[in-house]
Amino acid sequence: MGAAFFPILFFTALWGAVGIGMPIMTPNGPHQNLIRCILMLTAGCCWLFWLCCYMAQMNPLFGPRVKRHALAMIAKSWGNTMREG
Repeated sequence: MGAAFFPILFFTALWGAVGIGMPIMTPNGPHQNLIRCILMLTAGCCWLFWLCCYMAQMNPLFGPRVKRHALAMIAKSWGNTMREG
């Protein structure tokens, strides 16, 4: 399973809008630069967190564990025989 193009494009555009578009619209005031910095850092961190979670699903470290009884029921319903090992 590879990365789909649409989710990466969508979330990059979403967090790009937060990190680039929102700082442009901050009101003038004594803390304008602080607010801009907070918005850009928030967008960058959220995008990076999302990207790491999305990429972790492509190659999981471990798969689902199925109990032997459930595996035997699945094999029987599919018409397969259980092999030892």
